Amino acid sequence: MASLFSKIIAGEIPSYKVAENDKFYAFLDISPLQKGHTLVVPKKEEDYIFDIDDEDLKEYICFAKRIANAIKKAYPCVKVGMAVIGLEVRHAHIHLVPMQKEGDLNFANAKITFTEEEFKEIASNIAKNM
Repeated sequence: MASLFSKIIAGEIPSYKVAENDKFYAFLDISPLQKGHTLVVPKKEEDYIFDIDDEDLKEYICFAKRIANAIKKAYPCVKVGMAVIGLEVRHAHIHLVPMQKEGDLNFANAKITFTEEEFKEIASNIAKNM
C-alpha cells in the first residue's frame, strides 16, 4: 500500500506544493511548527533515509538545501533547521523549519494553524524564492 506521502506526490491527496523535480517533492507541513515549515520527500518510496542510494541521497540533500535557501529568503530567520525523524510516516522525509532560536525545532511545541489561503500564500512565497 502506498504511503501518505506517495499519495500526496501522486495528487491523490492535496498538498501545498513548494517545488518538485523528477526525484523529489517539497510541500508545506499541514501541522507546522513555524511559518514556512516544509517537508521534502523522495518520490521513490523509501522508509529510512539512510537506505537511500548514495548518489540519490546527495541529490536529495542538495534539493533540500535549495528549498531551505528559499524558505530563508521568504521568511527571514537565523537558520533553517533540518530534522529527520521519520517514525510517523514510513516514507523518508526531511523537515525544514525556519528558526529564530533552537527551541523552534522542538516537535513538542504547539502547532500553528493557517487558513487555506494562508497556506497557499506561504507555498507561493517560498516557490517564488527558488
